Amino acid sequence: MHPVTTVTGTAYPWGAKNIDTDVIIPAHWLKTIQRSGLGKGAFETVRAQPDNIFDDPRYAGAPILIAGDNFGCGSSREHAAWALADMGIRAVIAPSFSDIFSGNAFKNGIVPVVLPQEAVDRLLAAAVDQPVTVDLETMTVTTPYQDRFPFDLDPFRRQCLMEGLDEIGLTLARDTAISKFEGGMNADRPWIEERRGYAGIAVEGAGRT
Repeated sequence: MHPVTTVTGTAYPWGAKNIDTDVIIPAHWLKTIQRSGLGKGAFETVRAQPDNIFDDPRYAGAPILIAGDNFGCGSSREHAAWALADMGIRAVIAPSFSDIFSGNAFKNGIVPVVLPQEAVDRLLAAAVDQPVTVDLETMTVTTPYQDRFPFDLDPFRRQCLMEGLDEIGLTLARDTAISKFEGGMNADRPWIEERRGYAGIAVEGAGRT
């Protein structure tokens, strides 16, 4: 996962409410476990409509999506976060998120920013012709119009995003402590390692006559 400290650029001023994960990435795209390539299927049903915002050249490659209340509801498919990341989205701003989607976004390096509806409405208007900045250092969303909206984020999640640490990265970062614990446990409780050895012998000898 790449570190995220600041996300700045054009934002999709969408604002649609109750967008479920099937709208973000339709079910027929769930056959793959590859994270790359899903951006092509993101918002497929929306893109089938003429003059949709996701195919508007003014917002091409936008790293920020401004959405409405209850974004990411529906199924728990992590493919929704994968699809957003693959299309270049690094932050989503909305009044509220589905808890599962918010967790999946965080695990995939996407910043879920919760702001009051009034602030979202203002950003929707500003994003039509101005860039938006999401800053994890100052915990603010700003625009060139001097808009400045503070937001909250779980400190642990904020640290992981800024350091680019997913669950695997967190484990690897503690490799020394884990190895030390394992070594101490083997010394203090040698019978555990002995039982592992016996289990290995049993498996190795299984099926022999």
